[in-house]
Amino acid sequence: MSAMQSGAICAAIGCALAIQGACADNLPAADDLNPVVVTATRTAQPLELTGSAMSVISAADLDTQQMLFVSDALAQTPGLSVSRSGGPGQTTSLYIRGAEAGESLILVDGIRINDPSAPDGEAVLGDLLINNTNRIEVLRGPQSTLYGSDAIGGVVNVLTQRGGPQAFQGTLEAEGGTYGTYRLNGAAHGTVGVLDYGGAVNYYDTRGISAACACDGNTEPDGYRNLGATANLRLHASDEISIDLHGFYTKSHTDIDGFPPPNFTFQDDPEFGRNQLLAGYAALNASLLDGHVTQRIALVGSDSDRQFFGVFGAEPPYTFTPARNFYAQGGATRAEYQGTIEADAADELTYGAETQLSTIRTASIYDTTPAPTTGRDRLTGYYGQWQSTLAQQLTLTGGLRYDQDQQFGGHTSYKLAGAWQFGNGATVLRANYGNGYKAPTLYQLFSTYSDPLASLQPEKATGWEVGFDHDLLDKRVRASLTYFSRSEHDLIEFDDCFPNFDIGCVSRPLGYYYNVDRAHVHGVETGLIAHPAQSWSAWLNYTNLTAIDELTGLDLARRPHVTANAGLTWSSKSGSSLGASYGYIGARFDDGANTTPLVSSENVSVYASYGLGGGSALLLRIDNLFKNRSEPVAGYGYLGEAIYAGVRLAL
Repeated sequence: MSAMQSGAICAAIGCALAIQGACADNLPAADDLNPVVVTATRTAQPLELTGSAMSVISAADLDTQQMLFVSDALAQTPGLSVSRSGGPGQTTSLYIRGAEAGESLILVDGIRINDPSAPDGEAVLGDLLINNTNRIEVLRGPQSTLYGSDAIGGVVNVLTQRGGPQAFQGTLEAEGGTYGTYRLNGAAHGTVGVLDYGGAVNYYDTRGISAACACDGNTEPDGYRNLGATANLRLHASDEISIDLHGFYTKSHTDIDGFPPPNFTFQDDPEFGRNQLLAGYAALNASLLDGHVTQRIALVGSDSDRQFFGVFGAEPPYTFTPARNFYAQGGATRAEYQGTIEADAADELTYGAETQLSTIRTASIYDTTPAPTTGRDRLTGYYGQWQSTLAQQLTLTGGLRYDQDQQFGGHTSYKLAGAWQFGNGATVLRANYGNGYKAPTLYQLFSTYSDPLASLQPEKATGWEVGFDHDLLDKRVRASLTYFSRSEHDLIEFDDCFPNFDIGCVSRPLGYYYNVDRAHVHGVETGLIAHPAQSWSAWLNYTNLTAIDELTGLDLARRPHVTANAGLTWSSKSGSSLGASYGYIGARFDDGANTTPLVSSENVSVYASYGLGGGSALLLRIDNLFKNRSEPVAGYGYLGEAIYAGVRLAL
């Protein structure tokens, strides 16, 4: 670490720690550090009652740091690490407490955007941009009791803006900078009569960098384009009845690199991919008995289309012509019912049922059969959760769920959580214990790589955590510490039949998916967020994680043992702001065999805005200030120092 980098991180840490002795008037309300969240219990609850480790990323955080990608915000969160294979738009994977990328659920306004056609069912996270975002809630640990499959690592819930005190509030943003990058965004929200609305359109374009690392002589930039839109409406039909309509759309084009002839090494070539996702949500809500009983019936649908255009059939002199090598189309139709009964101020029952039909159609030139792979699966679940607060201090939560899957049968999930407040609420001790599972994906079940020897079973996990949150300076500073542990079994791996040719390879010569692996993850998360003085904010977090493949005793791929983040921001009532953030990703291995190490990396960003009045501002941001050159994934490129400038206009 250079002296300048050390100075940057030490300054941020020093400021964060110095706040314990600070004293200032007119500090932000305590609710800034003790927010109300909805993801932990699927109902609105103060964070300190949930018993769970959670992080909330606010719209103010996103605006001040001028963040563009949701993955960049998640990378600053305790317990999370992000791996991106090159520049913007390239394959992006999220690991929550060391869980596989497909083992965590991603929601946007209640819509699951995990792709049912993807081999591991993960969301196309690289296409998820900040777009009219109100806040992002991150819930860590197994969460299958309320969310069913795909929630072993945790849940990320992106909530967009809707409604407001005015009929119309809008913003227009434009920025451009290094790598031929530019972005345009328009967003609006407000309330007109009985209608609360919000929506936005976003366009991002960059010439990019070479996906294959320039350190290996690759110079061709791999560009990326993304068009996205969100819609969030609520119609109040009466004092008791309302209708919600949500929409989500993204379409992208990403240039990538591959392994062209004649040497078939990873290098520049004209390959590219196209992704499209369209999803919608409609719900009828009823609030009865003065709000003590609420009911919701919802229909959710999504349709994904991924296409890959590669290079094949080339012969000397190797004139490359991209042609479609692969496509995958996935669909999900979901029906949900949820009810809540508030027996009194201290006791609440949440219950519900949901069913989802998922479909896939996919084909590749490398498949052993020419016909497209098709498949479908229905998963139906029923859940209930009771929450009770005793003596206004101890909140206990217990939940149970049963899922019935058309392909693999039934599965029962459970969760127990507790939160004990003492010292006039300044300290919260919390703990929870529960399990999670992930159903085999449609690709794993029905593709030409399905297990020929046995039926695939769900991946299963059991986890627990214990920790505390402590408020200082009249609840304007919060320090947190959490120890967590999770064991997984029946993990699905891929046998590539080389060099070990086994009996399954007779009918699957290119390989197949099968249940075999076990893993254990444990670690510590620490965090500190504060407002050291009027208009100032600081944060600091540190995660120490060990993720082991129990069959081999080796580290799981791309899980750093240590991650850390720190930042300091100042903002004024006039709309001006100034800040800096630091991110550290520790050493890790690129592969499960632990033969390819990845060195640690550091990134410092600085950002500023100058208020023009009325909510408008000029924007400036510098990323990778100290020119970190560490490969994020072995063989892939890294973004160098980049400068961006723009304008935000309030309408």
